[in-house]
Amino acid sequence: MARQAGMPDGGVVVKPYQETWPREFETLARRLTRTLGPLALRVDHIGSTSVPGLPAKDVIDVQVIVTSVESTPAITDAMRRIGYQLRAGEWNQRDHVPAGWQGSDSEWDKLVFGPPNGERPTNVHVRVQGRANERYALLFRDYLRANGRARQAWAKFKLRLASRFPNDLAAYGQLKDPATDLLIVAANEWAERQRQEGVPLRL
Repeated sequence: MARQAGMPDGGVVVKPYQETWPREFETLARRLTRTLGPLALRVDHIGSTSVPGLPAKDVIDVQVIVTSVESTPAITDAMRRIGYQLRAGEWNQRDHVPAGWQGSDSEWDKLVFGPPNGERPTNVHVRVQGRANERYALLFRDYLRANGRARQAWAKFKLRLASRFPNDLAAYGQLKDPATDLLIVAANEWAERQRQEGVPLRL
């Protein structure tokens, strides 16, 4: 099987949480902010490496928020100047659409850029402001940061899944997607309770 985006040499490897991950994100965020300038409305650390204490694949996921897909050519040109290239494949053009989603599938469109060969493994996800996939990524992160029991359960699930499919990232992702949808159901309930209690969220 060909190596896929986010797949370390040797297969699907879920590592214990690394204290270096937030610092590595900050370094990359500064670089992206300089490169993209006003094209980037926000640059956020997302995915499992953004949740303290959570095991993860050693790949930094970054979310860059832009105003519209019309800015795609300018973004692609800017990223190319620092050696980042668009990743190929359906996964890199549209996020998993959750079961039961009612709305346009375009709410889940995105671009994913990968770094030059030899640089630290990262996925830079470019999503449009206000779309469902922007919120989904932030809600996943913030809920797991806030809920220790959910974080522990998710860690056990990921470790078991990785041990079951150590050389098949596609199978790993296909099984993880519906489980993530279940987690997001609980996360939405948590976010609504936070809203009712007047707790501000960046969602």
